[in-house]
Amino acid sequence: MWKTVWTRLRTFLRRDQGMATAEYAMGIIAAVGLAAVLYKVVTSDQVQAQLQALVNRALSGPM
Repeated sequence: MWKTVWTRLRTFLRRDQGMATAEYAMGIIAAVGLAAVLYKVVTSDQVQAQLQALVNRALSGPM
């Protein structure tokens, strides 16, 4: 009985072993979109000023 269950489960799991070409394309588009949004956020004046202040505070802390 367990051998039959294991065989069926293994067969079921092996049917879908990876993404299709369309799924790769959608994944790449989503990754590029997220990268573009993050780039815009990080390069904004407000975020750059906050990052600069954070770095300055870390470097000027007690030694």
